[in-house]
Amino acid sequence: MKTTSFFARGHRALARTALLLAGAAVIGGCTTTPWNDTFAPRPAPAPVAAGYYRVNAGDTLASIAAAYGQRPQELASWNRMPVNAPVVPGQVLRVAPPVVASVAPPAAGGAPGQSPTGTAPIHFSWPARGAVVVRFEAGKSKGIVIAGAPGEAVTAAADGRVVYVGTGIPEYGPLIVIKHNDNLVSAYGHAGKLLVNEGDAVRAGQQIGEMATDASGRGTIEFEIRRDGTPVDPLNYLPRAGG
Repeated sequence: MKTTSFFARGHRALARTALLLAGAAVIGGCTTTPWNDTFAPRPAPAPVAAGYYRVNAGDTLASIAAAYGQRPQELASWNRMPVNAPVVPGQVLRVAPPVVASVAPPAAGGAPGQSPTGTAPIHFSWPARGAVVVRFEAGKSKGIVIAGAPGEAVTAAADGRVVYVGTGIPEYGPLIVIKHNDNLVSAYGHAGKLLVNEGDAVRAGQQIGEMATDASGRGTIEFEIRRDGTPVDPLNYLPRAGG
């Protein structure tokens, strides 16, 4: 009886293994490995120009308008869309009015008039009496929460014009937004009574609403200041206690 040596059997086994590996390489040659696809760094979205905003998940036309001190109707008009149209993450919207070229009328003596290049600084005051129970923390909280007595007056933190009043942004509940200049707005969220209307001109210290009552029985108001649509720490703008 003819026998096959151990080395011959081993040689044939190695040959079969090599053929299997070669076939797998041919079959797998058209696939992409996870580390070259799934985990590959994706390019960051290009920055948007001044006066525009890239929509994030959870945004609505109303919330974007409030953040920039505009009215939803204005954003809808500037972006040629219905005011009730949904917005999509990644969509770029105009959040500042289009620039319209104009010629200033001649001043006395025939020289063209000059508009001021700067604006007066905004001086904020506390919008309510009470203790700060939640502080601003970038990425976590967008403002501060002031706790006082239920029904305590909530006042405008600076001169401005009311650009939003309502409950259309669920995360803020009853909300008032005041525009102070082209860069700064203040927001008063989870309020109780709302005592102003959109379009009202308000003065610093004027009552605009009342504190709501939270689950623990305290009166509270959530207060934000936004610069160019971005939340900033209100405590950097408010006078120090006793100051």
